[in-house]
Amino acid sequence: MKIIKAGITAVKGIKGQGIHAGFKKNKLDFTIIYSERICTAAGVFTKNKAAAAPVLLDRKFLSDGKAQAIVCNSGFANACTGEEGMNNALFTAEYASEKLGIRKENCLVFSTGIIGIPLPMDIMKNAIDTTVPLLESSNSASENIANAILTTDLVKKEIAIENDNYTISGITKGSGMINPNMATMLCFIFTDADVSSNILEKCLKNSVNKSFNRISVDGDTSTNDSVVVLANGLSNVKVDTIDKIESFSKALDFVCVELAKKIARDGEGATKLIECECVNAKSQEDAERISKSVIDSSLVKSAVFGEDPNWGRIIAAVGYSGAEMELDKIEIYLGTLRVVNKGIGVSFSQEEAKKELQKECVKIIINMNLGNFCSKAWGCDLSYNYVKINAQYHT
Repeated sequence: MKIIKAGITAVKGIKGQGIHAGFKKNKLDFTIIYSERICTAAGVFTKNKAAAAPVLLDRKFLSDGKAQAIVCNSGFANACTGEEGMNNALFTAEYASEKLGIRKENCLVFSTGIIGIPLPMDIMKNAIDTTVPLLESSNSASENIANAILTTDLVKKEIAIENDNYTISGITKGSGMINPNMATMLCFIFTDADVSSNILEKCLKNSVNKSFNRISVDGDTSTNDSVVVLANGLSNVKVDTIDKIESFSKALDFVCVELAKKIARDGEGATKLIECECVNAKSQEDAERISKSVIDSSLVKSAVFGEDPNWGRIIAAVGYSGAEMELDKIEIYLGTLRVVNKGIGVSFSQEEAKKELQKECVKIIINMNLGNFCSKAWGCDLSYNYVKINAQYHT
């Protein structure tokens, strides 16, 4: 497996384009991604009970495990828009599929942005008309696609890898409203491997649990969270044996984890990425609970922003995580610097602690000394700028 310098169109048979359609004032805000061959497909969506219209539609469309195109606008979430919102999502799929020459059920629709405002369908119709003739497989098209799905993000987020003679590429967006229960984000992954929809679904759910469900910026869960993977088989590499499935699953894990970390690193107002690793927990569930609890703590996030080695906030988050623990066995490290041993704070260099907290990626390691299960979660610090951004963002 190796990372390649490319975007979403690195996958055989994938074309796309991103344009400025007018959903936002002056940024790219609309994209279509299209596969020359119909794909097996799988998706994982928000657990928010106020799920947006596109989420409800895509769940229905993916019931047969097939898809061929993605249409996405940025600027309006089409969430909490009632029957009009559902009709608009369906019209988008119908109109785009007609222009692309595919079944409407194979055209997945996504929206991200402000909640509660109906989609401007005159802009949507014109966006589809404009974009379809521009679809291509160039690097510039990949870059436009990755930028067109962003909202408050500061940077585009993409990755492409080669593995066992096939390619997997993915893009994602997300910066705020991020909580480890599917972050506030969209993620589109394509591969030219030949994978059945059943295997694809199992691999995706497993990968999402190891990645997007383990990131946190602000503890909020969005109405539009979606991760989908489409496989068109154009590499002619079948993923149909135990070894090949395991290799594909690991490659998909890698793509999802890298994209999830990019989201956490670009959290609204963030200055640092935080990685929390829980080791030697009594169960896998406990390890995941602990790492998520620490990464989700506003007090831990604030301490990291202030470069304050306040280990008490970390151990408190472990304590209320619901995981089994024995206080007198816990060790806590900031990077390689031990700050807690047997549940008690130890003498350590404040200067060394500050150095660890000044790093671009701050690592917190918690050793429970109860078993052999481990888990990682990712988040970012909580800065003054986060409050400023969200105080001024119209929702």
